[in-house]
Amino acid sequence: MDYYLSPIHTQRFDLEIKNSQFITTVSRTKGREAAKAFIDEIRLRYPDANHHCSAFIAGAPNNVHLWDQSDDGEPKGTAGKPMMNVLQHSDFGETTVVVTRFFGGIKLGAGGLVRAYSQAVQEALSQTEYENVYPRSPVQLKITYPLLGKVEYWLEQSDIEITNKTYSDSVVIDLAVIERTWPEQKVILTDLCQGSLTLIEPDKA
Repeated sequence: MDYYLSPIHTQRFDLEIKNSQFITTVSRTKGREAAKAFIDEIRLRYPDANHHCSAFIAGAPNNVHLWDQSDDGEPKGTAGKPMMNVLQHSDFGETTVVVTRFFGGIKLGAGGLVRAYSQAVQEALSQTEYENVYPRSPVQLKITYPLLGKVEYWLEQSDIEITNKTYSDSVVIDLAVIERTWPEQKVILTDLCQGSLTLIEPDKA
């Protein structure tokens, strides 16, 4: 699959198991800092809860450096790990899930906790409103000023994001291109400029 899923806004889902309330909050988070900030935000939202267990994939699903999870005081391996297991098999990326638990007085046991936290995340993700996210790569485009107008117009009609522009003796435009559509777009852009352009693609250098 050349895209992954990500929540379009922060969403809350409630589940009750043996008097314990499990509040699952799902949000789109780009990067570890955003994921940690969201977890802290949920802690502040429910300060009297017993646990705020979490799991996140804060980038593309295949970027294991942006994965993490926490049991937050629940017995080791009974919350964060099963939550992460569900998240890993969901096709979601740039996503943080926090399950806030209010203890209801009945102990669930280790197996019960694993099932409860897994169910909380499974049900939440199955109802989460999401969009498709296509992985992007950085490309730098260098052109002369006479080409700027038609290049900008063409870029506005495409799915390419302009992240920065620098004006000096020429115009340098930083782009974020979708990997699956860029090869064809590169040919069109080169033809548009009649070959009078410089493209720098760091990932392929």
